[in-house]
Amino acid sequence: MTELPLIGEAIAVAAEPRLTGARIGVVTFPGTLDDRDAARAVRLAGGTAVPLWHADTTLGDVDAVVIPGGFSYGDYLRAGAIARFAPLMSKIIDAANSDAKLPVLGICNGFQILTESHLLPGSMIKNDHLKFMCRDQVLRVENSNTAWTLDYTAGQEITVPLKNQDGQYIADDKVLDALEAEGRVVFRYVGFNPNGSRRDIAGISNAAGNVVGLMPHPEHAVEVGFGPESLDGIGGSDTDGLGFFTSVLNKIVGGNK
Repeated sequence: MTELPLIGEAIAVAAEPRLTGARIGVVTFPGTLDDRDAARAVRLAGGTAVPLWHADTTLGDVDAVVIPGGFSYGDYLRAGAIARFAPLMSKIIDAANSDAKLPVLGICNGFQILTESHLLPGSMIKNDHLKFMCRDQVLRVENSNTAWTLDYTAGQEITVPLKNQDGQYIADDKVLDALEAEGRVVFRYVGFNPNGSRRDIAGISNAAGNVVGLMPHPEHAVEVGFGPESLDGIGGSDTDGLGFFTSVLNKIVGGNK
């Protein structure tokens, strides 16, 4: 009996062979939900996904790290507040701030962990409507020069799923003004602000552009037939999230294309 190919396998086969040498670590905390989805996205983009455990004391030989979504430690105290002190996070913080500037992507709970770790400024609080929100969301790419957005163009609108209840990004005006002036707002909500985030901010980066955090879930928009389609004529295809992962792979191996 011939085994049927997995949905999305054609994308992985079509990926450039040179990308397979790039190793992307995917961190799992107690309560993480989307680590397997993130690892699959890495594989579909053509890279090698490396599982990392929160209690690990070394990053090994990974070239980048994804901190996926979920409810690390049940979101006790505050979303991401406990995960920030996991042994592996100290290694990620050091590597991200080092001269090597390890690329780090925080998705949803991962974004919350990055703000708690002070790798990114600001904080995440309850949605302004105080309810869990799950929907397909249009985003505008504001900065295509980060390690995770090189395969997009500035001003491009993409559609990816969003699911959170602590998704409201806040910061004081001084921080917000600096993010705007320095081009560190990477994604902005289009058409609808689902959580009350200041200035419709959906994702930001650090000054070097190697660390990016966002609330929506690009790893859920990487397979034909299993991702969101365009909304009201705007946004793109159901594989709009794949560019996050091809971007970092291309950066690691050299060259954007």
